[in-house]
Amino acid sequence: MSSSASRASVSPAGLTPALTLVFAIACGLCVANIYYAQPLIGPISDTLQLHAGLAGLIMTLTQLGYGAGLLLLVPLADVVENRKLIVGALFGAVIGLVGIALSNSAITFLVASFVVGACAVAAQVLLPFASHLAPEATRGKVVGNIMAGLLGGIMLARPFASVVASALGWRAVFWLSAALMATLIAVLWRVLPQRRPHASVGYARTMASLPGIVLNTPLLRRRGFYQGMMFSAFQAFWTAVPLALVHEFGMGQRGIALFALAGAAGALLAPVAGRLADQGWTRPATGAAIVVALLSFLLGAVAMHYRSVAGLVAAGILLDGAVQLCQVLNFRSLFMLAPELRGRLNGLFMTFIFICAAVASGIAAAVYAFHGWSGLCLLGGGYVLLALLYYATEFRPRAVGIAVGR
Repeated sequence: MSSSASRASVSPAGLTPALTLVFAIACGLCVANIYYAQPLIGPISDTLQLHAGLAGLIMTLTQLGYGAGLLLLVPLADVVENRKLIVGALFGAVIGLVGIALSNSAITFLVASFVVGACAVAAQVLLPFASHLAPEATRGKVVGNIMAGLLGGIMLARPFASVVASALGWRAVFWLSAALMATLIAVLWRVLPQRRPHASVGYARTMASLPGIVLNTPLLRRRGFYQGMMFSAFQAFWTAVPLALVHEFGMGQRGIALFALAGAAGALLAPVAGRLADQGWTRPATGAAIVVALLSFLLGAVAMHYRSVAGLVAAGILLDGAVQLCQVLNFRSLFMLAPELRGRLNGLFMTFIFICAAVASGIAAAVYAFHGWSGLCLLGGGYVLLALLYYATEFRPRAVGIAVGR
């Protein structure tokens, strides 16, 4: 298919409200696979006989897999027909989820988790795919609406996993997810349009271009650092808070599920973020998001001191909303750059974020185990403070953009 034909196949007219909803739901279901284990770290660790200090590996391996998929698979969106790439990744996710459900040792669980993480990057192929379909004037709105689905998947994954595990055991969570992924394969194959990138660019050339894109795109480096630190804080909070709710408040899986469900309210900010970006408020809104995230850890520390579950819920909502606001603003900024590089820009951006998140998840469980909730709040607040310090440098005169071609 020619380049012009490719563009025609993904014209703005092809993105109907119904298709936007499909993109949002699909992104949410894909990325939820990374988070099902987060509130189940306790029971999974008990079953697999993992030491408390190593429990963070349950999330770390999944996120490292996601990072590997972002770096190695997502750039294929600039080379391979996108619908086939998405469906192929979902097949891999089904295999990994079944492997988790059947695992009887820590090694098999962690290997299968890595596979699930790597294949969950289908969401990060869907997102730039949708941005190709959207007209420039409303691209922020479209990205925000789809991000609401993706972020809703992140937030609802935890209460879903907690409720199912409390009733049927933690393995049932992954069996159900495998069934959902199989259903999603059939739906997406039927409703997604084809998108064939420029045929002259091969995988080797695409991968070889990645270092140059990083070096020559200051906006990518800046936005990646903001979100890497924000998402590290997010992961630190949500890795440790289920453990804190058990140890400090005596909650079971149902209580943890309700807590996580309340935190999901932050996903409502994603569409608002897209509209702010379309109206030119990206820079001040980014700063506001970082400040709110920092305040959320202060609130979380005070809430734990006074044994206030309501205060912890408020801290979780503030943190989730701030992280999601920042992420939508970041995506919209990147997707306004060279269209032919969106797959690679997205892959590089998300790779850095999930490497940061994987490290943060592993550290968070150990910090909480040895230094308690106060240590965890210092860790999370420290990540956000680094983002804030870097944000302060944004007001120096600089040329931020892209200076690399395909």
